[in-house]
Amino acid sequence: MKTRIAIWAIAGALVVVLWRIYITTTFSNPLAAGGAEWALICLTCPIGLASRHPMTFYQVLLTNAATYALLGVLVETARRYLKIR
Repeated sequence: MKTRIAIWAIAGALVVVLWRIYITTTFSNPLAAGGAEWALICLTCPIGLASRHPMTFYQVLLTNAATYALLGVLVETARRYLKIR
């Protein structure tokens, strides 16, 4: 179960890295992002919904990895509890 939670955390970090690359290469002004892109960012990086103050890339990376790890704990616990043997 620890390995699966670590995979969830790595997935959360990877999401942040991929969004960072996408935003850097496509948006001329990342603060003016709107529409579908902003909705996807807020959906995959929950810190975007809660925080309206500037954060460094590494703060977002760690926060998103921790959020995904917590989500992984919940999903893996539910999966283990509901598993039919």
